[in-house]
Amino acid sequence: MPRTGYVYHPLFFWHDTGTAAGLAPANPPAGIQPLAHFESPDTKRRIHELVHVSGLLDNLAQIRPRPATDEEILRVHTLGHVEHIKSSSAHPRGGDAGDGYSPVGQGSYDIALLAAGGMIELVTAVARGEITNGYALIRPPGHHATADTGMGFCLFNNLAIAIRHAQAELGVERIAVVDWDVHHGNGTQAIFYNDPSVLTISLHQDNCFPPNSGLLAENGEGDGAGCAINVPLPPGTGSAGYQYAMDEVVIPALNRYSPDMILVASGYDANVLDPLGRQMLGASTYATLTATLMDAADRLCGGRLAMAHEGGYAASYVPFCGLAALETLSGIRTGILDPLADIVAGWLDQPLLDHQRKVIDAAAWLVANVPLPAAATTAA
Repeated sequence: MPRTGYVYHPLFFWHDTGTAAGLAPANPPAGIQPLAHFESPDTKRRIHELVHVSGLLDNLAQIRPRPATDEEILRVHTLGHVEHIKSSSAHPRGGDAGDGYSPVGQGSYDIALLAAGGMIELVTAVARGEITNGYALIRPPGHHATADTGMGFCLFNNLAIAIRHAQAELGVERIAVVDWDVHHGNGTQAIFYNDPSVLTISLHQDNCFPPNSGLLAENGEGDGAGCAINVPLPPGTGSAGYQYAMDEVVIPALNRYSPDMILVASGYDANVLDPLGRQMLGASTYATLTATLMDAADRLCGGRLAMAHEGGYAASYVPFCGLAALETLSGIRTGILDPLADIVAGWLDQPLLDHQRKVIDAAAWLVANVPLPAAATTAA
């Protein structure tokens, strides 16, 4: 039986973000010509089609998504937020997720329920040992959504909803989230900021989105003190910097926390060609980052690792980043090579620079604040 699960549904690509010119709503009188929103279906559809034509799809355990229930959504989100998304989705012209600019198309509420339910089904299969790890190619994304509002293209926080389901229904107690989207995973952090049962670690471009979010000083509070770690990487940080952050911050934090499962907010917008980030990662970087987390999961939690798709807006390149991660998860090489590897090689070979190292070393000091498991604390 395949060890790697895969969640996909054509409806994820039917979430309609309209004809915005990147981020700006189309407005011909103001000179803003209709184009396409950055968060369009193309990138995710092209990932799935590459997974399919490469032959990898036949070697994955395909997991059917189902809509999340009201109870499952309300474990994380307020009723007011759910009703806002629902009413916006019912309008022929849609609306926004609560922040004034993240589109909700007609019918997007039902698609967002399916995305959240797809992540629940993947985490359930991992928790029950039906698969070892898996990837949810879901849309709309989720990691910016807080309890009471959507933002940053996100409607519901898919990862948070799956975490609360795993804790309530599956007996999974301690969960770690590693977010390598180029933007700060502010929503996931906010939802669990006071909760020691969830460790959130975000590697992101400093002050990219949301503004003034994801600072080193954001370290959790109350019972959750020490359970939020941010690594606000300078623009231009490349593969060497990301791997150094994994080695010096992420893996030591996971070792100390000893989670029952590791979840990943897997955005590919730190790639070298992305229009919404200024980092320098390639497909091979995402393979290496995935392998690093798989090694940690094997040591700490029986290999239990589940990834949720988040951002990534370079439709020509992101599919190869996604395929690299899935090949690594499954241990299957398709023979499809990164067609831009030679072109981006010089960018990927950039060394770790002193100003990048300084930020990562500062974040490494936060690892000592991560709470140990109760058994380890008692033993100590």
